[in-house]
Amino acid sequence: MDKEKNTRLPLVDLIEVKPMQDGYRWVAITAMLFAIGIILHTVSPNVGGVTPNWTIAMYSIVINLTNPTLSQAVGIGFIAGITLVPSSKSAFPLGNIASELSGAITCCILVKAMLRCGLGKWKLRPLVTGFLATMASGGVFTFILKIVLDLPLHVWLYAMLPVVAIVGALNGMITFLLFGPVRKLFFVQEDDE
Repeated sequence: MDKEKNTRLPLVDLIEVKPMQDGYRWVAITAMLFAIGIILHTVSPNVGGVTPNWTIAMYSIVINLTNPTLSQAVGIGFIAGITLVPSSKSAFPLGNIASELSGAITCCILVKAMLRCGLGKWKLRPLVTGFLATMASGGVFTFILKIVLDLPLHVWLYAMLPVVAIVGALNGMITFLLFGPVRKLFFVQEDDE
């Protein structure tokens, strides 16, 4: 009888936590934009060695909209890198993991710095962050390729990095042009008709 009393768990009142209406909207928007980015990344043709990296543009939009914590940005970058591995057209697809981590972290740090400096409503913020996130991601990715393929430094500097800059400019424009429409979608209220 004594043993039976000791093995019973005490009764605890359950606490109900009501979710906020938009508490996880950023997760849904992020997933939707990743899906769009992956599809466009897969079907976009390579024109003269240049293809926009739609995934970077999409997570740059999300990071600009949500101002995530650094650990959330790491999660965004990791998911982006993992999802790009199967559709990668490169010689070393696993390099996408490191490159997208660096791109998302760069974008997150830039957004936080701009918000802290009072540039939260600056219209060119998505363009600048999209461009620089692509430069960070592309710089890391091409450097990994340089090491894996044992390419000379001048090939990386004068052939690969200029292509990264062109893709960065494209991604900056894509991020800038899509930011407004996605922002409207992100902040739409459910009761609006």
